[in-house]
Amino acid sequence: MAELEFSAAVAERGFEVAFEVAAGEVLAILGPNGAGKSTTLHVVAGLLAPDTGLVRLGGRALTDTAAGRQVATHDRRVGLLMQDPLLFPHLSVQANVEFAPRSRGAGRAAARAGAAGWLAEVGLADLAGRKPGQLSGGQAQRVAIARALAAEPEVLLLDEPLAGLDVAVAASVRALLRRVSAAGGRSTVLVTHDLLDVLTLADRVMVLEDGGVAEIGPVSDVLAAPRSMFGARVAGVNVVRGARAGPDSLRAADGMLWHGRQDSEGIAGGDLVAVFSPAAVAVYRDLPHGSPRNSVEVRVAELDADGARVWVRAVEQSDGAPGLAADITAESAAGLRLAAGDAVWFTIKAQEVALHAAARSAVSSLGT
Repeated sequence: MAELEFSAAVAERGFEVAFEVAAGEVLAILGPNGAGKSTTLHVVAGLLAPDTGLVRLGGRALTDTAAGRQVATHDRRVGLLMQDPLLFPHLSVQANVEFAPRSRGAGRAAARAGAAGWLAEVGLADLAGRKPGQLSGGQAQRVAIARALAAEPEVLLLDEPLAGLDVAVAASVRALLRRVSAAGGRSTVLVTHDLLDVLTLADRVMVLEDGGVAEIGPVSDVLAAPRSMFGARVAGVNVVRGARAGPDSLRAADGMLWHGRQDSEGIAGGDLVAVFSPAAVAVYRDLPHGSPRNSVEVRVAELDADGARVWVRAVEQSDGAPGLAADITAESAAGLRLAAGDAVWFTIKAQEVALHAAARSAVSSLGT
């Protein structure tokens, strides 16, 4: 498969962005509404012609304004998956998936075989004869994934594909996307508002603000030290990375065992991330007896008050990840008489900690 090279400007939208995505890599794009996320995907897909720019897949130029080249969308070998599956309501599931290879000139038998293979891959072979109106939201989204991949795209564009799905269905689709995005060495660009998508799917993350690139880099680097306002806001949850240690636990780099609940499929082994809200953290001067299962001693790095709430940030974790944070009441903070440099205990109930499979680079890139 081919590397994606992107450079484009759209004056009317104040958009000027450049980046590259290696073959087999997943780049997540974050940013506020109007930052240019959808514009980026539309330019790659050929749905929008930039004023100036170059979009190249390997040695093939899809858009080259200097040369007057603009390849039609259907000839780009690009798969676009959006929040709405956009299935053809009058066609069966099988026919919907066959449509992709048939539109590329594949014969009927080859298209049928390819569609059957991808429906099996997404776990819907037994629903091939149904119409879209007979499917659940998660099933329809999986059909859309199968259809996008049946076209054998060189680059996969994902535009909020999990938005609107319930937690269980989103977890299933996320596990599927994690598997297929790594297959075949294709480049993948993921637009999302969900930090969990970034943690479980992406190798790198790019933050767009005001039509330009605010920051770009490995997921762990951007979350550890966000340089943009939006990146800092996204990184406002607690994240602990480590290796799976049991049915519902991970062991962090410092050796601590974290207990939680699985919120995604397919995490029987490998690296995990534990995610929990600062509001779920209780702060104590001494290790409490009968405390929740997760208790970690930390040193306070900073305190920040906002009305009746106080944000307590600990020093960075041993693997270089951002320090854990607690969001407590001003009354609690006053009773604890906290100050920077103090050693305190953070405790978190296991039921408040969600365990997810980590993206391929989320753990290994820390501290490198």
